[in-house]
Amino acid sequence: MSARIRRFRITGRVQGVYFRHSTRLEAERLGLRGHATNLDDGSVEVLACGNESALESLRLWLHRGPPSARVHAVSEIEVDGETDPPAGFEIR
Repeated sequence: MSARIRRFRITGRVQGVYFRHSTRLEAERLGLRGHATNLDDGSVEVLACGNESALESLRLWLHRGPPSARVHAVSEIEVDGETDPPAGFEIR
């Protein structure tokens, strides 16, 4: 099965609560590559690359996040033609 790339945008109380760090740990556990980035509007963007089942597991996890986060919404798009994500999972 070929790797897919998804971009997620998570809104709510997701900055300053170890959301990116926790996302990196979960993505690494699932064998995904990509990055998590704080955005100026207070949301977090996650780019993830891997197999469909791992991406689905990450999507479900993003709706919860770490214990101190309060996720309001997760939007998602499949990315076509994106440059290759990093070899591992980065926090940016």
